[in-house]
Parts: sequence; C-alpha cells; structure tokens
Amino acid sequence: MKKLSTLFCSIVLTGSAFAQIPNASFESWTAHTGYDTPDQWGNLNSFTGTASVYTCEKGTPGASGASYIKLTSKTVVLPVAPGIAVTGSINTTTLSVSGGFAYTLRPASLTGQWQYATTGTDSGHVMALLTKWNLATNKRDTVAFANKTVGGTLSTWTAFTINLNYYSGKLPDTAMILLASSGTTPVANNSLYIDTLAFAGNVPSGVVTVNTNSTPSIIYPNPSGGNANLYYYSITGGNIRLSVLDFSGRLIKESTTNAAIGENNFQVNVSGLVHGMYVLRIADELGGVEEKKFIVK
Repeated sequence: MKKLSTLFCSIVLTGSAFAQIPNASFESWTAHTGYDTPDQWGNLNSFTGTASVYTCEKGTPGASGASYIKLTSKTVVLPVAPGIAVTGSINTTTLSVSGGFAYTLRPASLTGQWQYATTGTDSGHVMALLTKWNLATNKRDTVAFANKTVGGTLSTWTAFTINLNYYSGKLPDTAMILLASSGTTPVANNSLYIDTLAFAGNVPSGVVTVNTNSTPSIIYPNPSGGNANLYYYSITGGNIRLSVLDFSGRLIKESTTNAAIGENNFQVNVSGLVHGMYVLRIADELGGVEEKKFIVK
C-alpha cells in the first residue's frame, strides 16, 4: 500500500451536483456482498475486500442520529491500508482522489464530531479543500485548505472545528472533504470515527488569510547565472512543478520535483538562458500557484 502522502497530495477535482456536504451525518449506506459503503463517499472497501478486509464500516449509534462512519487502518497481507473516505472516488492504483461537490460559499470552518483510538504514535486526519476552475489556465486554483489531526485516545464523541486557510479572495465552485484513520505511515488498528459534518461561518470575498505556502518562497541569488537556488516552504509536500517563463509568458523550460512538508531548497538550472527578466512559476498538486521574478545575468 502506498503511503498516504501520495493521496494527500494528489487531489484532482471535478464538479458534481451536490449543493452541500453529501451524506454529512452518514445516515445513508448501500449494502454490498460482505460490506456496506456510505453513499456519496469513496473508500477502499472494494479494493481491500478482495482479502476480506474492510477499512470503512458503519457504526451505530451516531453522535447524532442512527449511524456514523468508522475508518480503521488494517493489515492487507503485509502492507497496512489506511481507512479513507472522500467526497469523491479513490484510484486504488495511484491512491489519488477525484470528484467533489458543487459549493460556492466561503465558510470559516468545517465542524463535526469525532472519536479516535490508536495503538501507537499515528494520528487521524480530516481535510477540506475548496477550489475554483481557472478558465485561463484550464486547471483548478486552490481557494482554501484545512487539515486537522487527532491522536491518542479519544473515547467519547468530541466536537471539533477546523479553520479554513484562504489562499484566494475568490468564490470556490467545488469542495472536497477527506477523512483518514492514519497519517503517512499507517499503523494497523488505528480507528477514526466521524459524524455530523458541516461548514460554518463566513469569510468575505476578497479576503486572503494565508500566503500560498505559509512562508513566501525566495529565489537567490537574484540576478542569477548558471544555477538559481529556490527556498520553498510546502504545507502539504508532494510533487511541485517548476516552470521558467520569459517575461512575455512563453514557457522556456519545465521540471517536476518532490517537496517535503516544511522547508525545501531546490536548484533551478538557468544556464543557457539569454540575459534578461524571467518568471519562475511554482505549482503544487493542490492547485496552488506562486510566481517569482528573477534576472539572468
């Protein structure tokens, strides 16, 4: 089983017909042979079920209502499969997710109820992503993102609030929520219970609450010759695309590299470029884009 970081950093969204969080209290389930699945939430049961293992289960009673979702990291042969649920679908080969639901508001937070049980140092995750399709670039821009973890033992229903960080002042058109019982290195038998999800509050249009990467990227020396150095702080990790454009916007060269969560230092080869002004475009897999101007001497 690939690490969960692959899934966390490989979110590709397409709009759908829902105007609010679908099946937010997990009251609606569909029965399959040997297991149930929560309606309108993708999970790994069809994949792990080939080994008669199910990482997504229906729990009763709920914090409010008849049922809740129970996600458990479980051993499948030797690898440990995390319990994952997403408002979309999961590619079991690449562990990327797609889908989402139509959403055009700017909530301040995602709220809900949770419980958690761990056998080690692992932690559960609740993530929310709001995006908007960019007609100019033909890709999605990140409007807001949030990720909250829970660890240790939380044996009673407890309310949580996850504040969304806004990277854009625009209205989104799509939202996605991802729930996971483990982090990047899943530990068997860790369980996350979730119920009564809801968006709350409002952030006015035009307001940006954080920079794209929490800490602005720096390219140095500037002017550069031969190689330029890029300091890049990533909030999510995963692949980033580095594009060098001339000042008219024409793509000169492009490369993909992997960023760790936190501080990164990369080299950008600018040898062979004629003297002048250029733009380094830094694009992450969540749709965040940052551009830095630099000079080749």
